[in-house]
Amino acid sequence: MSDQLSLPSTWIPQDPYSGPGIRNLQDLKLDGNEGSMPPKNLLARLSEEDQSVLRDYPNLEGLEIDIADWIGVDRKQIVVTSGADDALDRVCRSYLRPGRKMVLPIPAFEMMYRFAAKTGGEIQTVPWENNFPTEAIIAALDKDVSLVTIISPNNPTGLVATPEDLKRISESASRAIVILDHVYVDYAEDDLTDLAVQLKNVVIIRSFSKAWGLAGCRVGYAIASKEIANVLRNAGSPFPVSGLSIAAVSLQIQESQALLDEHVNRICANRDVLTEILTRLSVKPVPSQGNFVFADFGEQANLVYDGLASLGILVRRFPHRPEIATGIRITVPENPEDMERLKAGLETVLSPEGILFDLDGVLANVEESYRRCVLETAQSFGITITRNDLEEAVLAGDANNDWVLTQRIMKSRGVEAPLEEITKQFQEIYIGTPDNPGLREYEKLLVNRNLLEQLSAHLPLGIVTGRPKAEAKWFLERNDISELFAAVVCMEDAKIKPDPEPVRIALTRLGIERAWMIGDTPDDLRAAKAAGVLPVGIVAPCDDPAKASAALKDTGAAIILDDITNLEELIL
Repeated sequence: MSDQLSLPSTWIPQDPYSGPGIRNLQDLKLDGNEGSMPPKNLLARLSEEDQSVLRDYPNLEGLEIDIADWIGVDRKQIVVTSGADDALDRVCRSYLRPGRKMVLPIPAFEMMYRFAAKTGGEIQTVPWENNFPTEAIIAALDKDVSLVTIISPNNPTGLVATPEDLKRISESASRAIVILDHVYVDYAEDDLTDLAVQLKNVVIIRSFSKAWGLAGCRVGYAIASKEIANVLRNAGSPFPVSGLSIAAVSLQIQESQALLDEHVNRICANRDVLTEILTRLSVKPVPSQGNFVFADFGEQANLVYDGLASLGILVRRFPHRPEIATGIRITVPENPEDMERLKAGLETVLSPEGILFDLDGVLANVEESYRRCVLETAQSFGITITRNDLEEAVLAGDANNDWVLTQRIMKSRGVEAPLEEITKQFQEIYIGTPDNPGLREYEKLLVNRNLLEQLSAHLPLGIVTGRPKAEAKWFLERNDISELFAAVVCMEDAKIKPDPEPVRIALTRLGIERAWMIGDTPDDLRAAKAAGVLPVGIVAPCDDPAKASAALKDTGAAIILDDITNLEELIL
């Protein structure tokens, strides 16, 4: 991993913590590492609880006994907390202060930086690249070190420490407290809990938020010697979790071990699949024993993150963390459908099989042709439309048919006319007559032909346009680029964008499944996204490029190109 991560001095948190994104119905949420959904009957069983579970202050004793019996320790060694975060915070507040240090292998769980910063203590970072840095940690120990943190499996990388690592550090740091953050241990090959409970200076932190699927309940716990447990118990609220959360966790412990095992087996199998997919796409994932895979994407990090987001797949980035600023952490999907969707998304972003182009505003400058036709057609019916009016109508969407768009704008100004009359007038202005050349003569090619030649030699190209077939053919032949496009889908071939049908037809004609689509309007991008194609925006010639760019961004463009030539560095 040494060639993947740069490890600078300690990152100092300044902005408030920003957690995983909010899930929308269309999103595949792979940014929070939550486990599988709990059994459907859990909510029903909770409804059978006595009402006092809501009224009374919660009693932790029953849950402490359940956890202690499950782990095999005395109940007084268990401290139930509000998620693992609360446990970590209590340890830091209890054993770290100005003049004291915590030794922290990095990259590390972000909250460790924040909890340490609150105490005024110092963080002594140690690079963790491949094997756990036991020797470097031992070398960093001095009289001021009061905490040593081992996060295993590590968040965000998924790397692990071995039993020998833990034992040596515990012995070497005999004057300090050793934190073993074991939140993701259910997915790991080795559980260090049995060893750790024998080491008097080790605090084990675990949680029901991950493999148990109860992150919303916010129940974590610490396992420690009775003396340390007493310190941690006094460092927090006597009622850290709700009675309903306690009931939910107790039910999970009693009845869900088989479900937990099945979940872990599926995740570990899919983790191997995701690792293979990334490797095949020339990405080097870190060997993970968590329910996630981390990889450094280098210069492609923004493209991958934004590209997946544009396809409704949420993953986790840490751009504010210098040591992992170009890394992405992907929660491993559990079910086959989500796994296939992630695979398709990664392949679409990193390995497209073709490129689709809108025609107007992308390949053809239509400011003085189609756009001007709308203005002059409306004027012929006594309506004055400004270019700004037209631009706002186009950016509002559902504007891929210029005849219908003209009619809609006229109607909004109080003038109604049959579409046939508007179309006839529009076409006469656009195509012209034998005595009066039409505005289409002003159309210019926006892209250098040499670039199109290079792209077509690398990947098959297609066009998805709302133009009539004859007008698309006229422009392509006039600019001598017809042979560079293996598929041209026009108005007569399918429903118009933003419907995804014309995009899907183009994919079929090209014989491919994965592609990027370059478009200058929200309609183009919506059609691409609905077809599972990467939506790439480009700002067409217009009066207000900033407004156009903002509209494309709001629509979910994976990238916004200032110029079509930017494709060269992205694709070739």
